[in-house]
Amino acid sequence: MEPTVVDVAALVERCRSGDGLAWEALVRRFQARVHGLTLQYLRNAEEARDVAQDVFIRVYQRLDSFDGGEFVPWLLQVTRNACIDRLRRIRARPSQDVSIEDGPELPLDAAGPEEALEHRERERLLQRALGGLSEKHREIVLLKEIQGLKFEEIAAMLNVPIGTLKSRSNRARLELAALVRRLDPSYGTSA
Repeated sequence: MEPTVVDVAALVERCRSGDGLAWEALVRRFQARVHGLTLQYLRNAEEARDVAQDVFIRVYQRLDSFDGGEFVPWLLQVTRNACIDRLRRIRARPSQDVSIEDGPELPLDAAGPEEALEHRERERLLQRALGGLSEKHREIVLLKEIQGLKFEEIAAMLNVPIGTLKSRSNRARLELAALVRRLDPSYGTSA
């Protein structure tokens, strides 16, 4: 069950006062979300784990600078910045092959093995299509569609006007749909 804003705010306040159990609860509550976002940005499981750990170190060090607004957008901004920092360092070193299958799994709602197989195939298709998006479009899809942030939160995070963000989001979704159709022309057609 997702904690309410009050629950998260109370956890943050307890963390600020040095409550180790509150810090552990906060990390446990958000570690999967942070790791999922780092994995989407970095597309390498080992790098994503390292950056996710770095994110929580940064968050702990900066809790006093958190203004008490909404915690999740602030946490995801710290995560995004850490990913961008790591990507800059990665680009400065020789390239390595990265597997698209390292992406996080989507929730599985399938009732049986056939549905589970179909779900995994759709997930792989989506991961491949996400990998083909331009960097700006992939970031918008990750923040809006996968992380569930509001346009206002993303606009503030990316420092762009909301109208610009909405048009980029629309173009990103169109580009993603085109990539999915290109990768699997039969996708979305009736069997």
